[in-house]
Amino acid sequence: MNLAAVVPVKSYARAKTRLAVPAAARARLCRVMLGEVLGALLAAPAVSDVYVVSADAGALGDAARLGAVPVRDAAEEGVNAAVAAADALIGREGRHDATVVVPQDVPFIGPRDVGYLLRFCGPPSCGLVVPSRRFDGTNALLRMPPRVMGTHYDEDSYVLHIEDARRSAARARLVYARRFAMDIDDMADLEYCLASGLKPGLCDAMRGAVRAGGSGGSGGSGGSGGSC
Repeated sequence: MNLAAVVPVKSYARAKTRLAVPAAARARLCRVMLGEVLGALLAAPAVSDVYVVSADAGALGDAARLGAVPVRDAAEEGVNAAVAAADALIGREGRHDATVVVPQDVPFIGPRDVGYLLRFCGPPSCGLVVPSRRFDGTNALLRMPPRVMGTHYDEDSYVLHIEDARRSAARARLVYARRFAMDIDDMADLEYCLASGLKPGLCDAMRGAVRAGGSGGSGGSGGSGGSC
């Protein structure tokens, strides 16, 4: 299977406003998270190409530097529009049998986690939804073929994606995957993830990003780049 990963990325000005830390800290934290997500996807044996969709020049530059395909989202009209832009490009290229949409804030995933999802998805068509740990959002959406169903982010997405998959795909699947479920939207999420015991190096980089951002710093942290 030729699988593409799509990572929608928000610009700095709109990044993680529910985190109760200064704007500079949010930006630095998002840079660390995006770098970690891209590192996992680019190293994933199951993933052929990674597309990063963003209006942020820094995120696009870092995507290209790391080996992902940058897709400019000039209008920045939300996640669904960003995914649609990637879908259009992937459709024109005609090389991929399936796509998996991965948010930029699930940094605890590893290279083999996408392959785990593929165990539950197969032809002729499939819609697979991985929920957040609170079951109130979609932390991975695998579609085979890429446009078998729509996207419904920011609209009670978990429920709507399941309903759309059941209508549109021969196989509709709900799969809970712990590392995919660990997204970071607010301080409770951040504290939960930092206490998980997973990826100690990443946790140190995230703590450092928050501390450095809080002191008014800017720029990269932990060797990662980008924005969310």
